[in-house]
Amino acid sequence: MSLGVSNASTVVQKLDAIALLLLALASAVNAQNVRFRDAHGRTTGSARTDANGVTTFHDRAGRVTGTARTDRNGMTTFRDAAGRTTGSIRK
Repeated sequence: MSLGVSNASTVVQKLDAIALLLLALASAVNAQNVRFRDAHGRTTGSARTDANGVTTFHDRAGRVTGTARTDRNGMTTFRDAAGRTTGSIRK
């Protein structure tokens, strides 16, 4: 199934919101894994925050879809799978 442009941007927006939540909850000391599931319990993606605080997002096939990194000034930068900056937010 392919996503249309509007659906793809909605997915990216949701992943950005999830990334912020994960970054707020993630410990910079321990790696953490989270699986995302749909209403039927099927895995739709996952995220892993490493010991350096970088969260990497994966689709259900395991492909990297993007990353989020917070710098020491509290600026979180989101990047797509190709490494292009897609957005940022300051805590």
